[in-house]
Amino acid sequence: MELVITGKNMHVSDRTEKFVRQKLSRLDRHLHEPVEARVELSQENTKNANQRHIVQVTLYKNGTIIRAEERAADLKIAVDAVVDKLGKQIRRFKDKQVRKRRVNAAAAEAILEAVAEGEIEEEPRLVRTKRFKTTPMSTDEAIDQMELLGHSFFLFYNAATDELNVVYRRDDGNYGLLEPQLA
Repeated sequence: MELVITGKNMHVSDRTEKFVRQKLSRLDRHLHEPVEARVELSQENTKNANQRHIVQVTLYKNGTIIRAEERAADLKIAVDAVVDKLGKQIRRFKDKQVRKRRVNAAAAEAILEAVAEGEIEEEPRLVRTKRFKTTPMSTDEAIDQMELLGHSFFLFYNAATDELNVVYRRDDGNYGLLEPQLA
């Protein structure tokens, strides 16, 4: 696993980096292909002491992105929690891949019959495709448009960069901007 560890509002000591590498190495047994991992350790001065340390880990695996974030009073507790969360996400992803490979025509028919009878809940699926026209706008205009629509995100054509971007409302009440780049 190729790790990039950064600190935000804090210094990442060698000891902390070693601890993070050791904990994330537990995920290697679930990941067979080379994986790039970006880890951001940050500290915020919040009123709630249980949320001062934030650990964000993003794994890039063959075009799939797996991300987890945890907050805790202690950095080590947050690292442990984020590794556990990532482990669950990786196992769920792998189980889904295995299920997709194993289902044959007869099994698929049996599943459809069971779903029709209400015995099995369907997995979420794409039910709608939406097309809309947009004009180039600034990031501030996109945020205003998102708020007017009452959405938590908004796709727009950024006039400053001549690219498609997404603005979104973050959990902390602020806004984020996604600027996609081809891998």
